[in-house]
Amino acid sequence: MIEQYVLDLQDVDEIPVAVVGGKGAHLGGLSRIEGIRVPGGFCVTTDAFRRIMAEAPSIDDRLDQLSRLNPDDREAIRTLSAQIRRTIEGIAIPGDLAAAITRALDQLGEQAAYAVRSSATAEDLPTASFAGQQDTYLNVVGPATILQHVSRCWASLFTERAVTYRQRNGIDHRTVHMAVVVQQMVFPHAAGIMFTADPVTGNRKVATVDAGFGLGEALVSGLVNPDVFKVRHGEVVAKAIAAKQRAVHALPAGGTQEVAIDLQRQEQPALTDAQVLRLVQLGRRIETHFGRPQDIEWCLVDDGFQIVQSRPITTLFPIPETGDQENHVYVSVGHGQMMTDPMKPLGLSMWQLTAMVPMHEAGGRLFVDVTRRLASPASRAGLLDVMGRGDPLIRDALETVLDRDDFVSSLPDAGPSGPPASGASAPIETDPAIVTELIERSQVSIAALERDIRTKTGPALFDFLLGAFEEHKRVLSDPLNLQAIMAGMEATWWLNDKLQEWLGEKNAADTLTLSAPDNVTSEMGLALLDVADVIRPQSEVVAFLRGVEDEGFLDELAKLAGGTEARAAIEAYLDRFGMRCVGEIDITRPRWRECPTTLVPVILDNVRNFEPGAAERRFEQGRQKAQKKEQDVLSRLRALPDGDQKADEAKRMIDRVRTFIGYREYPKYGIVSRYFVYKQALLEEAERLVQANVLPEKEDIFYLTFQELHDVVRSNQVDDQLILQRKDAFRSYHALTPPRVLTSDGEAVTGAYRRDDVPAGALIGLAVSAGTIEGRARVILDMAEGDLEAGDILVTTYTDPSWSPLFVGIAGLVTEVGGLMTHGAVIAREYGLPAVVGVEQATRLIRDGQRIRVHGTDGYVEILP
Repeated sequence: MIEQYVLDLQDVDEIPVAVVGGKGAHLGGLSRIEGIRVPGGFCVTTDAFRRIMAEAPSIDDRLDQLSRLNPDDREAIRTLSAQIRRTIEGIAIPGDLAAAITRALDQLGEQAAYAVRSSATAEDLPTASFAGQQDTYLNVVGPATILQHVSRCWASLFTERAVTYRQRNGIDHRTVHMAVVVQQMVFPHAAGIMFTADPVTGNRKVATVDAGFGLGEALVSGLVNPDVFKVRHGEVVAKAIAAKQRAVHALPAGGTQEVAIDLQRQEQPALTDAQVLRLVQLGRRIETHFGRPQDIEWCLVDDGFQIVQSRPITTLFPIPETGDQENHVYVSVGHGQMMTDPMKPLGLSMWQLTAMVPMHEAGGRLFVDVTRRLASPASRAGLLDVMGRGDPLIRDALETVLDRDDFVSSLPDAGPSGPPASGASAPIETDPAIVTELIERSQVSIAALERDIRTKTGPALFDFLLGAFEEHKRVLSDPLNLQAIMAGMEATWWLNDKLQEWLGEKNAADTLTLSAPDNVTSEMGLALLDVADVIRPQSEVVAFLRGVEDEGFLDELAKLAGGTEARAAIEAYLDRFGMRCVGEIDITRPRWRECPTTLVPVILDNVRNFEPGAAERRFEQGRQKAQKKEQDVLSRLRALPDGDQKADEAKRMIDRVRTFIGYREYPKYGIVSRYFVYKQALLEEAERLVQANVLPEKEDIFYLTFQELHDVVRSNQVDDQLILQRKDAFRSYHALTPPRVLTSDGEAVTGAYRRDDVPAGALIGLAVSAGTIEGRARVILDMAEGDLEAGDILVTTYTDPSWSPLFVGIAGLVTEVGGLMTHGAVIAREYGLPAVVGVEQATRLIRDGQRIRVHGTDGYVEILP
């Protein structure tokens, strides 16, 4: 292949990023858009960079050393990357390469001033901008100086910040190459940055323009605050004019300098409104060409705009695809299911196929479209009430959207038909036999699934599963199931509302629900205490478990003294709860049965922190506390006017809560039990595909939807590129924060608590489990890394049922995501843990090891000195 060292920007549009880098590719594309002016220039391709790297074989060894460094070892990265940069800058540019660059300069004007700009192959990509990771040099004059700065750009691939960025994003240093863009300098009156979508809210209809005097470097480097204009539908809807005291200007002999701006000009706008609107029109044209919102660098020269860079905005949360132009309002499924991490395609499609309502995917997360319910006054109030009880931030966000009269059109009161937002709430008897019957029905249905799926393979398996999904939904939508769930929740709400009204006591139901029967999630935590009781006396087993890393450790246990009993206890636990895991709504997540090492740290914590018999004692203590609370509440009620009637009503509701609130956790247990059966069957099918050389590894099926996997099984053919693209996309989704509420304009609406009854500086959340506790905060993002001492307060992003084994060993709970009836809240109440959920950015604002005070009754957290 003939190496091409230099390409004119006009010829770059169809050239791949691997040759010209992200910036070069975008500039090439820009230069071909009608009406868009781009300063002339050329690109020194990655062929030139590879040629230079080949001149210094010692770099290979240093790259090996670099790849082995921890991203947090800043000193080692700084030292090694500086050595690599010095080596690259010290390599003389070969004569033919220097001649190619000089010829390109001759055509443009050898003595003109140029910008010399890095253009890495992993830069300005749809999923990672790498903004500011490599270097740009402005106002470079003369061929020798330009060649020197081209070398500096090559070397800037190994700045400390660029190396650290790649290490943190899992990008191999050898896979990234550097092209260099050499462009004629423009000397603007004003310059700045334009985002064709609001970078803060994500709204695709709002463009934001930042503007300052002189070169844009003053804005990019943070030297000055810019003027900020917001434009929507061809109008400037907001602007803030800054006092711009400094600017960066080019020097005649090359280089740049800071200059002071005359006092009378400092508060003048850098652009007129008419210029801002013209610029945004150009931005929309560029956005249309690239097919996604753009972050654009622009210059104003003689009342004409020149575009010097455009890259995708990578921080925007994607919008669900609908195929229409209507307005839509979406509510996050992950915030209700306590799983805000991205899901793989198979996980997304399986949840969609088994969910009770249609769900839309975006950014690896699922959303429910609530537009029609919001539009109808008949269903709006019920939806807002249920959302508000679950997560006040979602309710407030929805009300914020409703306050914009033009976004959700009102339907007539007759509105869409369908079940009320709260589900089936027809009354049922307060009868424990109902719960027993529902659990038996679920167990019988799952046993039939396990039996019948064993003989199914190939396309027949997928036909069987589609039928199984219908049975799955039938069990969930059983009216008795919905009535039992709602009975416990509604009785809890009634008690909290009435006891606050009658006795002035907040969240009284929290104590009344302690150790409620039939709660499979709280039993899961207590059962692991029983496992610890078996292991605690066996010192050899305890020592062995402290060093466990391999998933086959259960087989090794039998060789140790007491190991047979320990293994039997763990196996029995896995038989009952092994289908669970963190993020369990995603079928692709490894289950405890598949990765039992996940449980080892929790077992060891239980061995260390508890005495024998702790599970039974804790349950009995909770039951007695609830009983005592019931007697206290009823006696205080009887002392009130109409006290006997109030006490009788409260007693009925307490009995109802005790009967049904534990069952609240069972349907999820049933869903996850089914999911594990589905997963095992699909992985067996994947193994057959691997044996037939259709797939390289079993887990590749996780990057296909259920229907795509069905097609692969039928045809014995797979699109390898699709799987690679899905893997890249999934990696990129981890950097996105899913919004509680998202509009079809792309706006992430966060919501607020709007409270003034908390101390200054406190972190506000939702009170879900009463009590106040002070202790050491343990900020834990991965359950397997929990190292808890008695009295610690767990601070994490979210807790789904799989976290409940940790709950037995903590004194309080703080989460970023959660609601009154989500799993973490229910189990916190079961165990009597003060808990506050829905605390925005709790894991960033609270440092691991800090002392905090959790006000579980009033819903806020104080960070203590």
